[in-house]
Amino acid sequence: MSDGKLLIVDDEKVAVKNLEHVLKKEGYEVTATQSGANALVHLDKQQFDVVLTDLRMEKVDGLQILKKCRESWPDTEVILITGYATLESAVEAMKQGAFYYIAKPFRLDEVRKVVAQAIEKVRLRRENNALREQVESFQGKVRIITQDGEMQRLLDMSRQIAPTDCNVLITGESGTGKELFAQYLHHHSRRAAGHFLAVNCGAFSEELLANEMFGHAKGAFTGAATDKKGLLVAADGGTLFLDEITEMPLSMQVKLLRVIQEREVLPLGATVPVKVDVRFVAATNRDMQDMVKQGEFRQDLFFRLNVVNLHIPPLSERREDVPLLAYHFLKKCAARMDKSVAEISTETLTILKAYDFPGNVRELENIIERGVAIATGNIIETAYLPDDLRELSIRTFRKKDGRLPSLEEQERDYIHWVLQEAGGNQTLAAQTLGIDRVSLWRKLKRYQLEAQ
Repeated sequence: MSDGKLLIVDDEKVAVKNLEHVLKKEGYEVTATQSGANALVHLDKQQFDVVLTDLRMEKVDGLQILKKCRESWPDTEVILITGYATLESAVEAMKQGAFYYIAKPFRLDEVRKVVAQAIEKVRLRRENNALREQVESFQGKVRIITQDGEMQRLLDMSRQIAPTDCNVLITGESGTGKELFAQYLHHHSRRAAGHFLAVNCGAFSEELLANEMFGHAKGAFTGAATDKKGLLVAADGGTLFLDEITEMPLSMQVKLLRVIQEREVLPLGATVPVKVDVRFVAATNRDMQDMVKQGEFRQDLFFRLNVVNLHIPPLSERREDVPLLAYHFLKKCAARMDKSVAEISTETLTILKAYDFPGNVRELENIIERGVAIATGNIIETAYLPDDLRELSIRTFRKKDGRLPSLEEQERDYIHWVLQEAGGNQTLAAQTLGIDRVSLWRKLKRYQLEAQ
């Protein structure tokens, strides 16, 4: 982030002019004053992203300006500059919430770097707040949290077809949220007051699945002491979600086809069919058309279920949803575990957005849940990511010429890239890489990156 609003406060004219000139060249919008009292006037009128202020000034000093920022603009970062640097004054400034403490005579490169880091922290905090606000807007609803264009199109289509009562087939990889879409359809339909029931067709043997769906009459078999109402009858007036429909045995497919056509169910052992009014939503992660060609799924049932098809894209094709979903899961997991974890570091989000998520949204939720569980502070840092995920950020790095590099080349180039992203800050780079400073120093020396 190169742009931002800065306030410079220093009673030394030369210092103010130098800082103003350098920081304007960096692309910042700069307001400068030689008076602490004038600085308070500016802070009464508007918010700044970063305030650079001298510590010792007449009438109004840097600590008073820091206090004003903490009271009026808590998101503003304050950098204190002084020619009277002592350990005590530095500790006091940091205790009161200063972002950084620079001693005079300062180096302009150091100022540029510290201001850039402060601006980045402000940007991250605002992004975090915006994500939390978006997550809040979904509370109390069937939550399909997305800002992806294709997902928005699918949601629009879902709202259009929800009142029509037609059967829907939802396809997509495991963990993409197919059951959530089924619930979304139900809650936007005229059946919303009825039951939404789900059955995993791959979780039962054929006999148990038949009993679960169709029910049985008393005395139908040994141990059937009472009538059992199946899911098809229980879902009357509502929606039945058939998950992993392709795992349903062919003999069961025949029975289900009859229910869809005749709108009636014959429980096991019964002689009189029961009328049912059920909407069917089915889901699979397999290619049903290919299964029909192979004779593994009935074509007539496929056509009955596939009146409208919704194909949910994998998370790797909607990476802009990763931060939004991550914060949704963060809020949910932190509340359930009664922990104060409220943020995700920029480095962690960078790794998550670069990851392909073979387990899709479900895998992301598991990663965030793990991070919340083991976090000792209020931020999920890269150290709380699974080891293989941190390693994957190295394995997926590629040369620009498309050549598959050696592992050593990948590590060298990745470390160089992370160091650049961290603005040369080796502590931050080591944290991002998930190694200690000494290990990073050895790698920099080995790869001759120290002077770069």
